[in-house]
Amino acid sequence: MKKKVDSNRVILSLVFLVLGFMVAFSYRVTQDDSDNGKGLTDRQWEQHLSLRNELIEQEEKNRELQKELNEKQEKVRNIETELSKEAQVFFNMAEDAEKYRMFLGKVKVTGKGVKVTLADGEYNPNEENINNYLVHEHHVFKVVNELYISGAQAISINGQRISHNSYILCTGPVITVDGRQHPAPFEITAIGDPDVLSSALNITGGIKDQLVNDQIVFSLQEVDDIKMDPILGK
Repeated sequence: MKKKVDSNRVILSLVFLVLGFMVAFSYRVTQDDSDNGKGLTDRQWEQHLSLRNELIEQEEKNRELQKELNEKQEKVRNIETELSKEAQVFFNMAEDAEKYRMFLGKVKVTGKGVKVTLADGEYNPNEENINNYLVHEHHVFKVVNELYISGAQAISINGQRISHNSYILCTGPVITVDGRQHPAPFEITAIGDPDVLSSALNITGGIKDQLVNDQIVFSLQEVDDIKMDPILGK
């Protein structure tokens, strides 16, 4: 019986010894880890705090730079808008200037258009006044004015380019354009939209009907390629 008790004591002693060793070892490991962790955490916290402050500072700078960039981009867009408006204005001015130069006869003009021919009416022995079937300057003026109103860019009479201050006079069977005489038939050529110019002249009760009623021989032809040289000396 005594041996059995001694044996139990030995076993219990060994168990307590092992447990004590384990507890001591666990405490030691825990203490070491705690000490080491405490030191690393401090260093890491300092680094983290420093990096965090730098990050916050950098983010603030980025926000400021982004704001500045947005403002500059807005200015650029405004400038581009103004430049586009100015470019359109300059383009319109250049386009208008070109139209004025064409109207003044300062530049060579080419394009489609129409050719109107006015010829004297057939001789009528029963007509006492020969002027009743001759082409006069007011007949030519009617055609020229209608062509300009309808958008003609340039007009010539018998190949002679006319301008805003041209004059046409009737001197017997001929007309004088800016000092140069031209016999009938009178060929009036205009550069512009052929459909528009033709429609304007052919409208019922318009220029064509008026001239025909005056016994003038009227003919109209659309032309694809018309060239007019600038007026010299003006």
